[in-house]
Amino acid sequence: MTTPIDLPLAGIRILDLTRLLPGPVATMHLADMGAEVIKIEDRGAGDYARTMGHVKHAVSHFFIAVNRGKRCIRLDLKDDAERAEFLNMVASADVVVESFRPGVMDKLGVGWPVLRQRNPKLVMCAITGYGQSGPFAQLAGHDINYIGYAGMLEQNVGPDGVPALPNLQVGDLLGGAQAAVQGILAALLGVKMGGSGRFVDVSMTDAVLAHNIMPLAAVNNFGHPAAPGRDLLTGGVPCYNVYRTSDGRFMAVGALELKFWEGCCDVLARPDLKSSHWSLGQEVGGPEAMAIKAELDAIFAQQTLATWSERFAAADCCVTPILRMDEALAHPLFRARDMVHQARHPTEGAYASVAPAVQFRQ
Repeated sequence: MTTPIDLPLAGIRILDLTRLLPGPVATMHLADMGAEVIKIEDRGAGDYARTMGHVKHAVSHFFIAVNRGKRCIRLDLKDDAERAEFLNMVASADVVVESFRPGVMDKLGVGWPVLRQRNPKLVMCAITGYGQSGPFAQLAGHDINYIGYAGMLEQNVGPDGVPALPNLQVGDLLGGAQAAVQGILAALLGVKMGGSGRFVDVSMTDAVLAHNIMPLAAVNNFGHPAAPGRDLLTGGVPCYNVYRTSDGRFMAVGALELKFWEGCCDVLARPDLKSSHWSLGQEVGGPEAMAIKAELDAIFAQQTLATWSERFAAADCCVTPILRMDEALAHPLFRARDMVHQARHPTEGAYASVAPAVQFRQ
């Protein structure tokens, strides 16, 4: 079991000026890895996440969830004395993370040229929707806009063909958080190896585009992406799809490889379908694939989620129940890895907290 002193970023100090979701999640991940994160909020409302969504007493559980492991302070960077205090902190910091529109830090007198002069080894990461340059640099946006521009949302459709809004913010979390963590760690390694500090420019939209692999492959192969909901991983094959059960729940069939599909067919008592697989020439999104998908719709509709879960539990074929979040928190999968525990907040009381996704061992 690791202790804080064993974590790889112990001794790294990060000044976090970000708000809402992308930046706070990025610095939360860095705090989970042992960094000291000082969250700096203005003296007014502070981070908007404090009151976003439902607030039981004083602060939202959204804010609590993405700011664990940080020390929070208040500074007004428009005030000369408090700006000087911030610059003094920068002198001994390793990283500054901000998520203002391009140019705001310069207007406040704490832009990259100023910070780099104060600390040549500093890593500064700026997280924005569209990057520090380009025609959209000054435009506002949110996750729905970023994934829309990057070609991801068009492929994520419901049964009616209308793009469905995912409740996992792909642009914010993949683009804003993970890309920032990646860039910050790479820049810190460069400093560790004797290099100078660096400015890390993270565009959430760029990051989604860079990871939109399957539609990119389709464009290179055919000149256009697959019809929404009809590609290999978006509903175009029966072996990789979701099916409604008799009690209105859903099972996830991920039998993408032939051996898993054959195992799935055995559990469904339909060995005749084993040869109907995309790897054997079945057209992805074609009439046969959709017809077999309809057959599986009828089969899964005959039993409850619990019954199907029990039947597939002994078959190693990538067929699993689709859980609600409350069910996931209680599931042995996460309990066995100590991913869920009860925590207590000074004003909000007891709440369920998840552990860091990356575990370090010695």
